[in-house]
Amino acid sequence: MKITRRTAIQTGLAASAILAAPSIVRGQARPSAARTIRAVMHGDIPTYDPIWTTANMAGYHGGMVYDTLFGIDGNQQPQPQMVGRHGVSDDKLTYTFELRDGLKWHDGSAVTTADILPSLKRWAARDGGGQHLMERVKDLAAKDEKTFSITLREPYGLVLDVLAKTNMPMCFMMRKKEAETDPMQKIDQVVGSGPFTLNLNETKPGTQYVYDRNPNYVPRAEAASGIAGGKIAKVDRVIMMNMPDAQTAVAALQAGEIDFYEVPPTDLLPQLESDRNIKIEVLNGLGNVGQVRLNYLHPPFDNVKARQAMLYLVKQSDVLKATFGDSKYVKQVSSYFGMGTPMENDANIDWFKGGQNIAKARELFKEAGYDGRPIVIMQATNIAVMSNTSLVIAQAMRQAGLNVQVEAMDWSNVVQRRASKAPPNQGGWNIFITWSGGAAIGNPILLSAHAATGDKAWFGWPSDAKHEELRNKWALAPTLDARKAVARELQANAWNFVPQLYYGQWVQPAAMRRNLRGVIPVAEIVPWWNAEKV
Repeated sequence: MKITRRTAIQTGLAASAILAAPSIVRGQARPSAARTIRAVMHGDIPTYDPIWTTANMAGYHGGMVYDTLFGIDGNQQPQPQMVGRHGVSDDKLTYTFELRDGLKWHDGSAVTTADILPSLKRWAARDGGGQHLMERVKDLAAKDEKTFSITLREPYGLVLDVLAKTNMPMCFMMRKKEAETDPMQKIDQVVGSGPFTLNLNETKPGTQYVYDRNPNYVPRAEAASGIAGGKIAKVDRVIMMNMPDAQTAVAALQAGEIDFYEVPPTDLLPQLESDRNIKIEVLNGLGNVGQVRLNYLHPPFDNVKARQAMLYLVKQSDVLKATFGDSKYVKQVSSYFGMGTPMENDANIDWFKGGQNIAKARELFKEAGYDGRPIVIMQATNIAVMSNTSLVIAQAMRQAGLNVQVEAMDWSNVVQRRASKAPPNQGGWNIFITWSGGAAIGNPILLSAHAATGDKAWFGWPSDAKHEELRNKWALAPTLDARKAVARELQANAWNFVPQLYYGQWVQPAAMRRNLRGVIPVAEIVPWWNAEKV
């Protein structure tokens, strides 16, 4: 198969891929073009349930229709969002929260603590940071319709950070009816309390998702910052779209048929930069870190030697060049916590310093007892970096004498299939490719992919008791310097047992029409409140 650098954002997902079309609040009449933002995003929305998945596109959807108790501001500090007043007891064990006035669901009913408590429990069942918090929660209780408390067994300084985080699954609040859904099952209705509603009449799954301004939303008084502050919808409609290929999206942007293109390929940036009607902005300063997830449940990656072998096989420069070319926007990654993050360090990176070593990888696979069975890589063909990475890694693995089977599908199907714990020859998998924001990678607790809790861990289900002990130690460390010291221990251990590996780090410039203003730079999500066409 030919590797291409050309980004292809395809329609990909048929309407049937969203298994059960939920009941959604109906939208308003079609607004004018001047009051509508049309945005081509990096992929399709695999599910309307942003708690069920870690897919960023589900988070984009969630940010439109749901709200959070806290939000991270532009200085990476947690700020109240749905919460009005809050406090913590002198012994640091009881946090008390009061919901602010004016919170209503899209069906007109009031948001109460009867919604909040099951929302917290359902989210925590799916999220690594939520699980880490709930292990320390002694009691979660409603005091009245607007006031609730979280009582801890021991002091835990990350309570607000976990509630406010932007990496998926975000801590979105849902109505009691949806919040009481089994966390392993998807919700069947979308009724949020956020600044936009999903318009079912105009939405065409796989092609476009239409969000209308919620006229009943009461924003906070503070200025918008990160995902905190006043979420003021300054347009009447936002349409998140798919387009069949990059050239089509670029032409549409230059013609004014769309307003925003999230992931223009780097080789097309000069064409866009030369257009005086287009501006280029990096919305996520730390960028993304590409992850290779290995399945611990089945051979060969149930053996640590096979996982270690992959460190010597993946040549990051080849992977990055396949998608980004010789780009100023990319870098290779040696630190388990990404490059440029506060926790970046150089512990146990001899494998990286030595570069790709096919012979060493072959030797380690032999020590792992690899028997020649097919190694299944799920290739998301509709997202270029994932598609190209799959092919480059497969090629390197074949050089080491491995029997590699690349199975092509769109990203939505990868999201569905990666949850399977079946053997690879029975609908399961061995490897899939993804990415997370640099800010999330840099935090051992907030990113679900950092958990090594076996069956409770994120897809791939890594397990390592020492890793979990060190994550707990990091969370309880009293100072930044103390956390950095623990991060070195964490990294030294991680590059021994290999919970995942990386294929590079990059910042993604977004392209937009010059009359589009107010797009807030946020890691992991593209917020459309505060944005307007002028």
